[in-house]
Amino acid sequence: MSREVLLLVDALAREKNVAKDIVFTALEMALASATKKRIHDDADVRVSIDRDSGDYESFRRWVVLPDAEVENDEAQMGIIDAREQFPDIEVGEYVEEPLEPIDFGRIGAQAAKQVILQKIRDAEREQILNDFLNRGEHLVTGSIKRIERGNAIVECGRLEAVLPRDQQIPKENLRVGDRLRAFLLRIDRGQRGPQLILSRAAPEFITRLFELEVPEMEDGLLEIKAAARDPGLRAKIAVKSNDPRIDPIGTCVGLRGSRVTAVRNELGGENVDIVLWSAEPAQFVINALAPAEASSIVVDEETHTMEVVVDESNLAMAIGRGGQNVKLASELTGWNINLMTEQAAAEKTEAEQAQVRNLFCDRLDVDEEVADILIAEGFSSLEEVAYVPLAEMLEIEAFDEDTVNELRQRARNVLLTEAIVNEEHLEGVAEDMLSLEGMDKALAAKLAQGGVKSRDELADLAVDELVELGGLDETSAKNLITRARAHWFE
Repeated sequence: MSREVLLLVDALAREKNVAKDIVFTALEMALASATKKRIHDDADVRVSIDRDSGDYESFRRWVVLPDAEVENDEAQMGIIDAREQFPDIEVGEYVEEPLEPIDFGRIGAQAAKQVILQKIRDAEREQILNDFLNRGEHLVTGSIKRIERGNAIVECGRLEAVLPRDQQIPKENLRVGDRLRAFLLRIDRGQRGPQLILSRAAPEFITRLFELEVPEMEDGLLEIKAAARDPGLRAKIAVKSNDPRIDPIGTCVGLRGSRVTAVRNELGGENVDIVLWSAEPAQFVINALAPAEASSIVVDEETHTMEVVVDESNLAMAIGRGGQNVKLASELTGWNINLMTEQAAAEKTEAEQAQVRNLFCDRLDVDEEVADILIAEGFSSLEEVAYVPLAEMLEIEAFDEDTVNELRQRARNVLLTEAIVNEEHLEGVAEDMLSLEGMDKALAAKLAQGGVKSRDELADLAVDELVELGGLDETSAKNLITRARAHWFE
């Protein structure tokens, strides 16, 4: 009998191209399953086959648990009962009892065969998958075998993959038998084994297609730094040359547009904008908005936003149909982009200056002329007036030394008074609110005056409520509330 086991293992391992140990494990599971049916469906049986001789042993076993946790007497044993037999045994260990080995020829053959074949099929699939992954392939080529509820089942050599409906290019008419390329998005490991999930809508797909068409990328002379897509309609890629002799955009376009056309055809006619990547964020955003031209740009690091000014004739092009151009530029660069005309920018600047003018007039007790001089010199807050180096303020031609000293002293007095008031209001404010990114003591004091003293109370606010209470702009208020709510979803 032992010889028969070894011959069976050897034959199955050769036929299915899997390791012998996998076949031994499958046989052990089959024997354990058949033995269990003779004892009790809830019992736990372990079978051990000697890999050299083919002899096997069967054991019935019970896992040792605290007495209160025992629910199944057929496979679990309380620690008190277990220690009566084995004084040194611990929770989590097993009590085993040898069983008379089942006659291999009398197993419920069909059940055993199914267990063995299923285990081998799983191992075979895993082996094929590992061989595929070891090749480092990200682009998958295959033919559509069938379509189930809109999802395309793609045959890729000896593997099957799924192209979900939401990862297909919109309005793309896929039919059984069609050959296609797709990007390997991820591998789902479920009860039915590992499953390849493909995508034709992911930005990485267009990156891999260009790598196929542009040999310079494989050589490391050129690289795609970022990609953004509105699948089926338009895409933007940012390219960088690692060799000053190579024009990155021209190289990706190819002779008479051959390279970019090949990519477009694979994407169902999707328009592709190729822009120059820049390490300078403002320049990168300007490049990403092409073909629209920007007049000026203002960078706000705190909110990770850029305000881009374009003239009236360029505004529609910069926005794009349905906001497509600015949306893709934002995804490509990772920055929030606000577009405005020169007139709107001028009005915004005037409104901001009016706000600063009122601040200086009210808090420093100066007239508009003095406030306008400070604004013209680039001052926008009381802190700047109070703590900018004295030498810099003395360079202002309109002010003498006495005026400068008086302004600095007034600004410091106002800030000191505010700090004292804020400290009083901060009593009872929770540390979890104070420690939030984007929160400072001045803002926390304003919120405390409005009855908001903890992170959860802040998280409960609507954006417009926070704008009113804290004097924030809408974007900053939205970001702060999002951070306050983050722990709800952890």
